[in-house]
Amino acid sequence: MDDKANPPKKGGGERKDRLAEALRANLQKRKMQARSRRVGDAADQSAHDADKQRARDADEQRARDANKQRARDADEQRAGDPDDRPEGLPAAGKMHKD
Repeated sequence: MDDKANPPKKGGGERKDRLAEALRANLQKRKMQARSRRVGDAADQSAHDADKQRARDADEQRARDANKQRARDADEQRAGDPDDRPEGLPAAGKMHKD
C-alpha cells in the first residue's frame, strides 16, 4: 500500500520510543533482581556449609574427648589402687613360702 493512503499517526514514534525504554528498564531491573538472588543464594549456601563444617568439627572433637576419657578410665582400671585389693588376698611381697 501507499504511504499516502495510510499515513502514520502523529506521536507514534514517541510512543514506541517510550515503550522501548520502559522495556529496557524492566529488563535491567529483572536482571539485577536475578543477580541479587544468585548472590544471596550463594551467601546462604556458604553460610550453611560453614555451619555444617562447624558441626562436623564439634562432633569430631567430642569423639576425641570421649576416646581420651575411655583411655584414662582403662589406664586407671589397669593400674588399680593397692587398697582396692580383696581382703582375702595378700600382697605379692608378703607371701610366705612353706
